[in-house]
Amino acid sequence: MRHLQRRATHPDPPGPLSSAPAHDVPAGNVPAELNRFVGRTDELAALRGLLDGSRLVTAVGAAGVGKTRCVSRVAALLEKRYCDGVWLTDLSPVHDPELLEHAVAEALGLTDHTSRPPRAALVEHLRGRRALLVLDGFEHLVDACADLVRELLRRAPGLRVLAAGRRPLLVSGEVTFTLAPMCEADAVELFEERARAVRPEWRPTAADRVAAEELCRRLDGVPLALELAAGRLRALSVEQVLLRLDDRFRLLTGGSRGAPPRHRALRTAIGWSHELCTPAQRLLWARLSVFAGQFDLEAAEYICGGAGLPADSVLDVLEELLAQSVVEREDTAGTTRYRLLESVREYGAEWLAAAGDTGRMRRRHRDWFLGLATWCELDWFSPRQAEVAARIHSELPNLRRAMECSMEIPEEVHLAQHLAGSLWFYWAGCGRPAEGRYWLEHVLEEPTPYDASRLKVLWVLGYVAVLQGDPVGAVSALQECREEAERSGDSTALAYAVHRAGCLALVTDDPARAEELLRDALGRYREIGELNSAVLMAQVELAMAVAFLGGPDAAAAICEEVRVVCEDHGERWALAYALYVLAYAALRRGRPEQARRMLGECLVIGRTFDDLLSTALSLELLALVTAVEGDGEEAAVLQGAAARIWPSVGLQLFGSVYFGRPRAECEQRVRRELGDAASAVSTPVACAVQCGVVASSRQEN
Repeated sequence: MRHLQRRATHPDPPGPLSSAPAHDVPAGNVPAELNRFVGRTDELAALRGLLDGSRLVTAVGAAGVGKTRCVSRVAALLEKRYCDGVWLTDLSPVHDPELLEHAVAEALGLTDHTSRPPRAALVEHLRGRRALLVLDGFEHLVDACADLVRELLRRAPGLRVLAAGRRPLLVSGEVTFTLAPMCEADAVELFEERARAVRPEWRPTAADRVAAEELCRRLDGVPLALELAAGRLRALSVEQVLLRLDDRFRLLTGGSRGAPPRHRALRTAIGWSHELCTPAQRLLWARLSVFAGQFDLEAAEYICGGAGLPADSVLDVLEELLAQSVVEREDTAGTTRYRLLESVREYGAEWLAAAGDTGRMRRRHRDWFLGLATWCELDWFSPRQAEVAARIHSELPNLRRAMECSMEIPEEVHLAQHLAGSLWFYWAGCGRPAEGRYWLEHVLEEPTPYDASRLKVLWVLGYVAVLQGDPVGAVSALQECREEAERSGDSTALAYAVHRAGCLALVTDDPARAEELLRDALGRYREIGELNSAVLMAQVELAMAVAFLGGPDAAAAICEEVRVVCEDHGERWALAYALYVLAYAALRRGRPEQARRMLGECLVIGRTFDDLLSTALSLELLALVTAVEGDGEEAAVLQGAAARIWPSVGLQLFGSVYFGRPRAECEQRVRRELGDAASAVSTPVACAVQCGVVASSRQEN
């Protein structure tokens, strides 16, 4: 029973395998609530009941009425009902309909290395799964969203969708639930709850309660308006808030009788909060509207600091906006980040436009994130790789907006190209090749000179195409890069183009040509003094080619050098591939336990970076190690686990005879050991994986 004991001590591999958690931990990404959910008992029950009878339920309502909070609450309450997870997608930062499917895939934690459209990957991932997909803030993408939801529901019968927006999707089978403002009792409770968050010592008197009830009636029970009003209790009494809001309400609604009352109430509350802000607070509010999604203090200080608002004052002003509920704080993974609710952001954007400052602020935003990407590319080759990957992931909405900004002005397209190329490590190493390819091709659409930025995009595009199993696309991009690099004398771009051509030869079963090209590329790297993760990967790929040509000892020697450099620089991503080759060599030397330890570390690293290619290759070799150790049953399960990952990577083992040797040898050993039982063992692999019974990401102690 050794294999069962080993399985119990090893966590699941990453990617699709890790989407099936242990039975006592719900799957999904619904965030924990930062403050108490108040009221809405009937509405929550109604939404849950509608989901019992319909596969698509859309909560509609005005801005600020509480759609996001309600659907998030329902999602949290239903987590245990969906064995494959409840997944929340915030679509408010997504402006380009072509990025919709990428955003949904990102929310699902779906990593797909193939060249197939993201929608195909989503369909494949959700088919056969019982999951709830929550789509929030889709109204600006309604047509694209409706089309996607229609296909997902048709192709994935176990999927249900809960959407929240200002209008229905108008998809067949959709049930619409109109979320009204809060009833008076709930509204008063919410106001008092949020007031105590601002003033913990506050105990409402009878007069306070009367004023609070009137305030809630004036604000029509709109939750966002109530929270903004509650934020004012730091400086005012309830009676003062009511008096000032009452005056403001009459002033602002006098000329807009045709608008629904709750629309006027929200506009009034936001406008009144804005009016009561100091000039510095108004200025920061407007400038913060350039962010997409979350932002951190450093970005706010750089982008928003300047005339009228010194950078060293941004923190103090930001704290004041936090106290007034204009800005929300979100603490995740040990970091503090901030965001504006969409209605508040839109209001700030109007003021920024009225001041004629939108273009300048968007350029400052672009410049900050261009610098961030440049710094992260350099810092990728350091002990901070995991932090860099997490940072880029959290800033992806802002990075998208920065690229969009540069693409709007022909003279600045080269900046979008620089940004897209600088993120090569994220596209290739952190499981985002599909979105990477979208941006790389998009920034090449505008004709620009073949400067360093455009050439870099070409070799990165070729690299991504190699990873996606698209040799035609890879050859096209790499050949163009090489020709233009030779013409312009760009030795750096030429070295990378030769390197990636060698990588393509490796995965297309031409190891001799791969060795020639990779040695050429490494020589060029030495000439220009280039040393980073990509250069280390060229050495690893050279080692693979040497191993395929019958030299495992020479391959191991190359990778030992790589391992030393990785340890010196704290590099982990390239280390995983070096360990894979070293494990292969150790197995050939008759040291399976040593190979197992190395492959366990490979799996841990692959999980850190969502690198499914590294994970799949490691599982394939680990299956052979296990078969060599005499455990055919577990070897079969491991091969089944790898087989589940390959559809999200591309053609299994690249369709390569050389990369496929461990699998073929493992299958032969398993058949010899188990005979006809081998196929029976492989049959329940999917079930075994879903239950978390797959082996091993670290060696037993």
